[in-house]
Amino acid sequence: MAEGTYEQVINELDRLGIKYGMVDHPAAETTEEADKYIEGHEGVRTKTMFLKGKKHHFYLVIMDDKKPMNFKEFEELTGAKRVSMARPDDLKEQLGSHAGVVSPFCLMNNEEHNVQVYFDKDMLAESPVLTFHPNVNTHTIFIKTPDLLNFIKEQGYEPETIDL
Repeated sequence: MAEGTYEQVINELDRLGIKYGMVDHPAAETTEEADKYIEGHEGVRTKTMFLKGKKHHFYLVIMDDKKPMNFKEFEELTGAKRVSMARPDDLKEQLGSHAGVVSPFCLMNNEEHNVQVYFDKDMLAESPVLTFHPNVNTHTIFIKTPDLLNFIKEQGYEPETIDL
């Protein structure tokens, strides 16, 4: 699968009429690094984790980057079994992406539509604006929560909210 590009993300947001903010910055390899480049801008700093469970089940979990991921709690809330971070080859194959740039925008590349999307409830309640890399780590997009949910639904997914 071809890697989704920054231009594809922008084109899709424009096609859907979704307004967004953008900050261009040097390449950021971690959420901490990216956060430094967007200080002073409104929006929850997010982390998007691509997880794999038993029987090749895949999950995209989006949460505040300051909150730790509790895998046991995730399994209890979702019924998922033996969940761990997906391997780089799974990430490339399923989302056309690589570590450090995973975001909901990668769902554009999931041709099989075999990824379940979860948002942490606290993050959705805390801020009307969320931040993500648009398939490249040299930009950060600021997008309103309802617009992001609309984007995900337009890609053919029904995101669920869980209390992690």
